[in-house]
Amino acid sequence: MTTQQQDPHFPADFLWGVAAAAYQIEGAVDADGRGRSIWDVFCERPGAIVRGETGVLATDHYRRYREDVALMRDLGVGAYRLSVSWSRVQPDGRGAVNEAGLDFYDRLIDELCAAGIRPAVTLFHWDLPQALQDTGGWLERDTAARLAEYADIVGRRLGDRVAMWMPLNEPVVHTLYGHALGVHAPGLELGFGALQAAHHQLLGHGLAVQALRAAGCGNIGIASNHAPVHAASDAPGDVDAADIYDHIVNWTFADPVLRGSYPAPELAALLQGPVEDDLAIISQPLDWFGINYYEPTVIAAPDSEEGTAGVLEVDLPPGMPFRPVALDGYPRTDFGWPIVPDGLREIVQTFADRYGDSLPPIYITESGASFHDGGPDADGRIRDTRRIDYHRAHLTALRQAVDAGVDVRGYFVWSILDNFEWAAGYQERFGLVHVDYDTLERTPKDSYHWYRNLIAAHDGRAR
Repeated sequence: MTTQQQDPHFPADFLWGVAAAAYQIEGAVDADGRGRSIWDVFCERPGAIVRGETGVLATDHYRRYREDVALMRDLGVGAYRLSVSWSRVQPDGRGAVNEAGLDFYDRLIDELCAAGIRPAVTLFHWDLPQALQDTGGWLERDTAARLAEYADIVGRRLGDRVAMWMPLNEPVVHTLYGHALGVHAPGLELGFGALQAAHHQLLGHGLAVQALRAAGCGNIGIASNHAPVHAASDAPGDVDAADIYDHIVNWTFADPVLRGSYPAPELAALLQGPVEDDLAIISQPLDWFGINYYEPTVIAAPDSEEGTAGVLEVDLPPGMPFRPVALDGYPRTDFGWPIVPDGLREIVQTFADRYGDSLPPIYITESGASFHDGGPDADGRIRDTRRIDYHRAHLTALRQAVDAGVDVRGYFVWSILDNFEWAAGYQERFGLVHVDYDTLERTPKDSYHWYRNLIAAHDGRAR
């Protein structure tokens, strides 16, 4: 890939966006009545986060949001995908509303609208109020009902201005990393026992969709992480292992939403509660489906001779019926993730093939890469050529899916700002805008200017 390649072109109504998440950028964790979240607590666990870093300050977006919205306005994006901090709105995750917290999002939404940017709101981006975790978190069915209550509160306050809604972000990652492997908050190591947390998140999604619609909100979807899964070889053991993994990480989180069923009866049998009744709620009709894509996965049987890769960043517990292996032959981000643009085309096409006419329009609600580009050079520039190449190549692959007839409506870059990258702390930088974590000064990177020109070329305003 080189920066001399031609940029792909999309239909005139294609939505260009950027994304971020509350705990990763807001800071101000003790401001204006905000309650504690599971990430506040997890960051205090020794060794949990690289260099012991936290989101206490992050990029100070809570106080600098006007500056950040101005950057988005100058970028020319049509939408900003943000998340609301649940514990800022309901400090205990239930009951009393913290009006000061809602006021912040009122101001942010107004600022976006004034800048001509459509707000796209995620309600739960992994930052569960700690008070709910103390009573069982997503392992408890009641937490799903609490998400619906919270959705009602936010929907009634902001619904007149929000253009897109997502009750959940990446339930598979929150389940796998937070509940099965313990490397994200809340730090549980439940293995397959984490599936109950997955089911309750999906139930919460369905209940929240109902609550948002009852509050008069529309244009509702989900932001769900998906990627192709390939077997390491044609050996039956590797093929079976890849199929199991594919069912768990892809279709366990898409089939209930889009088909009203789990992909395998063995999975549903592991769950507690009135699963069939829940599935009728989980599969509430959506206006669109959001796919977050980063990398494909190659899977081998546990006893395969294929070499092990650090695809999941941690070792799987003993007894797992699959094992990630190295995906060779591709460049990698500085986070170590393989760069496979065609995987985006493949997963989008797979969704179209799997769900057919029942698949609503697709948005790519996240795609991005971490590169350690350093700060501004002597000319004040951050020459992040690799990030430009990454997005250009992924958009080119996405255009191929559109040309093949898949209804894709938009693309959100992850992320607008360098930010707190969960357990990796601040060493990973995904942003179009560089953040100096000592001064909090924002510096648009070359990728920001490239994306700005790409958007402008689509709306006819050369810059």
